[in-house]
Amino acid sequence: MHVLGRTDDATASADATALADDTDSLPTGRLGSYRARDGSSGAQVGVDLDRPHAGLVVGKRGSGKSYTLGVLAEAAARADGVAPVVVDPMGVFSGLTRGDPDVPASAVSEPRVRADALSPTAWPTLLGLDATSAAGSLVWEAATETATLDGMAEYVADASAGETATRAAANHLRLADSWDVFAPDGLRASDLTGDEATVLDLSGRRPAAMNAVCAAVASGLYEARVADDTDRLPWLLVDEAHAFFDGVAADPLRTLLTRGRAPGVSLVAATQRPGALPDVAVSQADLLVAHRLTAETDIRALASAQPTYLGESLASRLPRGTGEALVVDDATESVHAVSVRERDTPHGGASARVSDL
Repeated sequence: MHVLGRTDDATASADATALADDTDSLPTGRLGSYRARDGSSGAQVGVDLDRPHAGLVVGKRGSGKSYTLGVLAEAAARADGVAPVVVDPMGVFSGLTRGDPDVPASAVSEPRVRADALSPTAWPTLLGLDATSAAGSLVWEAATETATLDGMAEYVADASAGETATRAAANHLRLADSWDVFAPDGLRASDLTGDEATVLDLSGRRPAAMNAVCAAVASGLYEARVADDTDRLPWLLVDEAHAFFDGVAADPLRTLLTRGRAPGVSLVAATQRPGALPDVAVSQADLLVAHRLTAETDIRALASAQPTYLGESLASRLPRGTGEALVVDDATESVHAVSVRERDTPHGGASARVSDL
């Protein structure tokens, strides 16, 4: 099996370890198989799960983007020492929790996070306030001085910041409370780094509320590894990632992309709109799984970070069939045509049909 993301030195080290300790090779997830030009399948292809990676899965709607993210989540759930967390904005990954006893997973249907899991600087932006305005500054102060949403509301109520600013800040905090995603006993990194995958179902939530949860989780996983509070390496898998890079989750996600390697936190972002992602999301990806794309802006976004070793234009090599992918592996500076394997757990991302009703 060829292992994407694994360099020769890592393989050699694994072989030496196997000989010395009589153990199996390093953790690997099965992605699919090579796809020949005539469409036939070749040797199996896996993904390295031993080291942290920055992954990007792209493809237009219906091309298999979310399906592939589910395949990666299954693989990570099976690996010892890995803690996969799936941010599910569309509610399509609950199938990970059923169908295969070898894929340990649980779903959180109404995830809540602590208010102080967000940085004070993020709160004005989250609430749509200008941080330099009187109301925005007041919310910033409240988030700095208190740890809960109720505490922030009390701080604002007792502040002598003027009636207009106080009322505006209080109204925006009430709005945040109505999202029902903040709680003093909200999710902590220890809740997400156990021996099973965790699916955070954010379907039906407002974009700002989804961003709050994603930002808190991304920051919490990163900080837990920096502090060495968990001996598992987290893999954060984010579907519809463009919606999160456009909100308060953007900074924590950027941190994982640029500084997650050292503490061992991986990020896999999936999107049907790579053109809507910041440049860093494309340029920092050491594993790119590209399904079918047709929009010029999306193809151009990938081409802007096209590696020199590709040899020919990325656009000319993009696949056309569902489940087919072009994989750019920056670790080994190689490019592969791959057919993604079938899921072992139910996939919830299929389109509804009139004939099914």
